[in-house]
Amino acid sequence: MIPVILQAPAEVAMTVAARARALRLARGWTQQELAERAGVAVDTLRRFERTGKIALERLLMIAKVLDAIEPFGGLFAPPPARTLAELERASGPGRVRARKPRRRA
Repeated sequence: MIPVILQAPAEVAMTVAARARALRLARGWTQQELAERAGVAVDTLRRFERTGKIALERLLMIAKVLDAIEPFGGLFAPPPARTLAELERASGPGRVRARKPRRRA
């Protein structure tokens, strides 16, 4: 298998679709059954398994049903801090005082 970093986006999509199909088959589910469980149209699932094309929200719905949603949580994670200043910035603002309301004239 070619590492994902060397694959074109369409190849990555097909790899994801093939893995989803393999998980579906391992559970003994038909396309119809997975589509119903995930709340997506069966035609959407068929097209996804055949072409790798699917809307992100529907992919997440399928991933949830297949117990494969966790890896999506790390997608686009910020890079680790390299300095103490970056770490402090990444932890968010410190204590912030509320502003006093302005007096109206």
